[in-house]
Amino acid sequence: MLNELTLAATQDSAPGAETAQQAVETVSNWWDSELAQKWLIEAPISIGVTLLVAVLAHWLLRRLIDKFAQHNLNSNVPLKRIGRKGRGPQEEISARMAAINEVQEKRRQSRIKTLAQVGKSAVAIVVWVFAVLSILDNPLGVNIAPLIASAGVIGVALGFGAQSLVKDFLSGIFMLLEDQYGVGDTIDVGEGIIGDVEDISLRLTTIRDIDGTLWYVRNGEILRVGNFSDEYAIARIQVPVGLSNDSTKAWEVIQKATEEACADPTTRAWVLDEPEMKGVSDFEVDHLSYRISIKTMPGMQWDVQRLVQGRILDAMRENNITVPYPHGIGITHPASREDTEK
Repeated sequence: MLNELTLAATQDSAPGAETAQQAVETVSNWWDSELAQKWLIEAPISIGVTLLVAVLAHWLLRRLIDKFAQHNLNSNVPLKRIGRKGRGPQEEISARMAAINEVQEKRRQSRIKTLAQVGKSAVAIVVWVFAVLSILDNPLGVNIAPLIASAGVIGVALGFGAQSLVKDFLSGIFMLLEDQYGVGDTIDVGEGIIGDVEDISLRLTTIRDIDGTLWYVRNGEILRVGNFSDEYAIARIQVPVGLSNDSTKAWEVIQKATEEACADPTTRAWVLDEPEMKGVSDFEVDHLSYRISIKTMPGMQWDVQRLVQGRILDAMRENNITVPYPHGIGITHPASREDTEK
């Protein structure tokens, strides 16, 4: 009786066992199939390895850029030669040189940091675009040739449509590499725009002019730059003198007044070298013109020019050196009127 029951139970369970065995065999066959091995093992591992390599390459390249930038920031760059030894006590000369060195060092550090950021952005774009294309090509089996061709066509279209933007960025990069100007410099970018640089980016240069107007100038539109604040400046002074004066005496008076003005404590810290009396630069029908050149600190040429011109005018009056029209054009000299009346 017991054997009959066992046989019956075995016969009843046989269909279920066959179904389970078939399911196990199906799963095993699917797992051993090439498709399952590719999408569940090979593809994830390949994608993971590609992403890991991209992360490591991105980190390593950023690290190298930071190291290179930090090395340049910490390096001691010699100061550009400004001229001769300068004027005044040695302490004042050293202070002026230190001030110029500090300004140039700030500009250099700002330029290096900006270029490092540009380099890291470029590295990120190149690495991750390459990683995405590699994942699409190898693990996923996507034909990337049409994508690359389409990207080329789109790039050309964007290049034509946004060529001014690309031009601005390229001009900004070369401007930083060549150190054409920096924040705080007084520059002339043409079309009557002259002022102090307040901000620089890869696309725009922001300039504040003498009237307080803030100009936003695209870097790609700057065809020429005149920098009034690079290394040193020249205060150029033209002094007109009437022909009735003794030219030698006028020369001596103007030269002495210039030297005294440059030795004054107000201007001495701004003057880098002895003033140069160039002599008579113009010989007109009604006057002579004496030219004076004074080498000054960057951006201080206008202050020196204003102060020296005032001193020269006072000295000329004290020594009876007259300008071409002391009483104004078309106005008769008082002595001439008295002679006419007599």
